[in-house]
Amino acid sequence: MLLIHHLENSRSHRVLWLLEELSLDYEIKFYKRDPKTDLAMDDLKAIHPLGKSPVITDGKLVLAETAAILQYIVERYGKGKLSAALGSPEQIKQNYWLHAAEGSFMPYLVTDLLTSRIASKSPFITRPIAKAIATEVDKKFTHPNLYRFIKYMEAELSKNTWFAGDEFSIADIQMGYPVEAAFARLELNDDYPNLKDYLFAIRNRPAYQAAIEKGGKLSILAD
Repeated sequence: MLLIHHLENSRSHRVLWLLEELSLDYEIKFYKRDPKTDLAMDDLKAIHPLGKSPVITDGKLVLAETAAILQYIVERYGKGKLSAALGSPEQIKQNYWLHAAEGSFMPYLVTDLLTSRIASKSPFITRPIAKAIATEVDKKFTHPNLYRFIKYMEAELSKNTWFAGDEFSIADIQMGYPVEAAFARLELNDDYPNLKDYLFAIRNRPAYQAAIEKGGKLSILAD
């Protein structure tokens, strides 16, 4: 049976969500964050050397990285569900969003988090300089790239109901976390109606709600 090594308030929510969508049997082992650093504690390193979540074990297999886990589950257990047809235009889109979520978009959101912490939590004597540097990084690098990508997502969702087309897929499970994070960190609101509708749609899926009930609520990228 699949065992999900679930770190509270983390990307492993997406794995639970997928398993609920597929109505698969699985077990959860829960892990707490370090209260001082908000990072995973060393007990996860006993499962995978990087000590990060999500990680699954399936028999002798130990697998990390969200996109790899989602693909593994649908290919091995999905019976054709939640994955676009091989070689179809929808599969090309699906695979793009599987990688773009963490490879392109999330780094900008994480950088935005880091610059805000540098600006607000530096030692008092150096705070004005740290804040000035952080503001300049945001102005010239982080925010132009971040909002360019958000506008791109908004435009893509004007063409289809879901990221890979008109059918819900693992692309949407992968992109759900970045969209949640964007609304949590940035004042998007009504400026991005398609993304707002998408967020409403995923939050109202029974499987999404079941994943929250079993794995805990998300509080993403808070300062």
